[in-house]
Amino acid sequence: MCEINVIMLCGEKQERIMESVAKIVVEGDSIELTGILGEKKTVTGSIKEINFSRGEALILG
Repeated sequence: MCEINVIMLCGEKQERIMESVAKIVVEGDSIELTGILGEKKTVTGSIKEINFSRGEALILG
């Protein structure tokens, strides 16, 4: 299975907001993250980059 870590970018600050994310759903500026065990988190922002080789998604918040 391919999981990624999600990092929120706010100016110069970077914060890892969720690890082992298996699903990302975008609706407008709302992004719902679902982990491999089914836990969910919703954040507001836009996806800047998803890099599978580094295993991370960057969100502008």
